[in-house]
Amino acid sequence: MRGTANLGTFCKEGPVTTILPRYKGRVSLQVPGDTKLDPVDFKVKVGPETDMLAIIKVNLPRGVSATDFITANYPNDFPDNQQMQWDFTVPGMHNYTMRFLDHTAPECLKKEVEVEYLKEDKKVTKLTLTDPQPEHQQGNFKMVLKNCETNRTLQGLTLNYRVSVMRSGHPVLCTVDLTKQQGVSVQIEKVGSDPYCEMSIDSKVEKMINVAAGTKAGLSFLDCPKEDVRLTASQVISCQNLASCTPTLLTVPKLDACLPMPLHSFTWHLRFPQDSTVDLVSPVGNLQQSLPGQECNQSVSLRVTEDDGFTVGDFCSKGNVQKIQVHANVSVTATANDFSKTKGPFLNVSFSQEIPETIIYRVSPETLAPTLLATPNWPRGMRDSSTVSWIVTVPSGYQAHMQFVNISQPKCRDRHTAMTVKLLGYEEEIMSRREDEAAEDKLLVPHSFYLNMSNCIPEEGHFGAVTKITLQKKTNLLAILLGIAGALLLLLIVLAVICIITKKKKKERMNKESSIYISKGSIFRPGDRHFTKTRSQNESHVYDSIDETMVYGHLLGDSSYTDTLQDNFKGIQVDSYNTFLGPTDGQLPVIKEPDPEPGSAHYKTFLDPSESFIPPRPRTPISRQDSLGFQDSRMVDNELYTFKSIGALNAMRLSGADMEPQPPITEEAV
Repeated sequence: MRGTANLGTFCKEGPVTTILPRYKGRVSLQVPGDTKLDPVDFKVKVGPETDMLAIIKVNLPRGVSATDFITANYPNDFPDNQQMQWDFTVPGMHNYTMRFLDHTAPECLKKEVEVEYLKEDKKVTKLTLTDPQPEHQQGNFKMVLKNCETNRTLQGLTLNYRVSVMRSGHPVLCTVDLTKQQGVSVQIEKVGSDPYCEMSIDSKVEKMINVAAGTKAGLSFLDCPKEDVRLTASQVISCQNLASCTPTLLTVPKLDACLPMPLHSFTWHLRFPQDSTVDLVSPVGNLQQSLPGQECNQSVSLRVTEDDGFTVGDFCSKGNVQKIQVHANVSVTATANDFSKTKGPFLNVSFSQEIPETIIYRVSPETLAPTLLATPNWPRGMRDSSTVSWIVTVPSGYQAHMQFVNISQPKCRDRHTAMTVKLLGYEEEIMSRREDEAAEDKLLVPHSFYLNMSNCIPEEGHFGAVTKITLQKKTNLLAILLGIAGALLLLLIVLAVICIITKKKKKERMNKESSIYISKGSIFRPGDRHFTKTRSQNESHVYDSIDETMVYGHLLGDSSYTDTLQDNFKGIQVDSYNTFLGPTDGQLPVIKEPDPEPGSAHYKTFLDPSESFIPPRPRTPISRQDSLGFQDSRMVDNELYTFKSIGALNAMRLSGADMEPQPPITEEAV
C-alpha cells in the first residue's frame, strides 16, 4: 500500500485481519502467473475517523508463535509528527512478550519519541525505545508509536519488533480418588474444537479420560476452557438373587472438588437376575413422560434405557406415571443444570417377580388435563416381538375418553401387531385390533382399564403409538330421573297439604258465623249483608281491649247515682255481673232466670271461641223477652246503658228478619 507512506506488504493466512489507512490509499495486488486468484475479491469500506497514520488489527494465534511487525516506510524513516497503532487480540490462557529487534532513534527538535501500551480498564503505559518492553502479559492490548519533529539531516525513526505468544504454562492439577466410592467411575471427554486443550491422566495425554471404579488417578488440564470438556460419572448397582436385592434410592455421590468442570450427567447401571423385574418409582409424587406436547421443562430430567441403548422413556417429576416395571437390565441417566443444588434422591429402585410383558407403566391420569402415553423408543418404534402394557387407574365418578392420536403400523414378516383394551377385573376385551385392521379413533372406557400393545417381526416400517386419555365426569341418568321423580312427588305432597289446610280453614270460617249484637241497631248475621258502612269506614264494633275500671270508675264513686240503685247493687264495686231483676217502678211480671252455672258468674267481655263459634243447634221455643230480636224499653241511653227502673217488661222488635210465627210457650217448654 503506497501513498505518503508505505504500510507494508501482506499475504494470506497471516494474523493481520484489518488495515485502516488514513485519508487516501492505494492497493496493489501481486499474483504469480501460475496461481489461481483466491479469493477473487476483498472488502473495502470507510472506517471511523482517526488521527493515526494507520491502524493495523491483529489476531495472534493460539499456541506458541512469534510474529514480526515493522513501521511504515521501513527501512526508511517513519514520517515526522505521525502516529501508528496496532490492535492485538491475544487468545485466552496465553502470554505475550514484546521484543524490539531493530530500531533507530532520531534527533528530535520538538517532543519525544514514545511507545504507549493501552489495556482495557487500565492506565496508559508510556515507554521509550530503550525501556524494557512488556513480557509474559495476558489479555488484549494496543500499541501506539509516536514520532517527534526530527532533524531530517540525520537518521530518522525506524522500528522492527516481534510479538511472541505462548501458553500460560499453569495447568490445572486434580487427583481423583474413587477407592471410597463403591461402583463409581468418572469419564472426561473433549467436546470442543480447541486443538490446544491438553488433558492428561497420570502424565499421559489423552482425548478421553476414564477413571475406573475403585482406583485413584492424577489428572492435568492445560488451556482447556470449561465449555470444551464434559464430565460424566456412573455407578453400578447389582445383586445376585432376588432375595438379596434390597430397595435403593438413586442419589449422586460427592465427587472430588478439584475437578475444574461441572458434572454434566450421572448414570446408574442396574444389574439384577433374569427372573426378576426392576421397579422404578419417584420418591416424591409421580413421574411425567416427556413427549411432544407434554415436554419436561424442569431442571432435572431422567432417561431410562435398556443395556443396548433402547429407550424406555424420558421422565421428570410432577406427572402421572406411578411406576415403571422393566423386565431387563436398565440404566437411568440424570441430567441437571446444576448438580451442586440437586443431589437427589431421584428414583426409588426395588426388585420384584418376573412379569410377562417387557415393560409395564402404571398410570393415574389427571382430571384437569389430558394425559399422553407413548410406546417405548418413540418415535422410532418398539423393539421386535416385545410387549408393553399400561395399567390406567380411573378415579371414582369418572370415565376415560381414550384417543389414538398417532399410530405407526409396520408390514409384518412374522406374527401380527396387537392393540388390546380390557377393563380391570374382566377377561372380556372391549377392543382388539391388528396391523391390518382399522383401530377405533376414540374409545370410552367406564373405569380402570388395561392397555396392551405387542409388536411383530417387521419386514419394513416400525410399530409405535401415542394415546391421549382425558377424564370425564360420569353422568348418572338413573339418579337424575329418580331426583326428578322425587321432586315431583314432594311438590304433589306440598300441594295436597296446602289444599287440605285451605279447605279446612274455609270450613272453620263458615262454622264461625254467628249473630252479633250492636246497641241501638238491628240483629244481623254475617250472611245478611245488612251493614251500611264498610269495615274501613266504621270500626266501632272492633275492640282491642276494655278496661272497665278506667271506663266506668268515675261513675262508681258518684253517690247520687248509687242511691238510685237497689240495695243489692250497693257495696263493694267489683268487676262481676249480677243478673238484672228489672226496674222497680211498674207492675211488670218478674222474670226469674236460672241460677248461673259454677264458674260462669263473672262477666266476660268476649265469649270464648269454643262457646260462641259452635255449630247451630235445633230451634227451641224461647220467650219474646229472651229473643235477640227485641229490646226492652226500660233500658235508657246512658254511659252504663242500664235500666232506669224495674217496671214491667216492654219488649220492642228490632228487626223484621225471621218474623215467623212463634210457637206457644208452654210450661213443658220452659
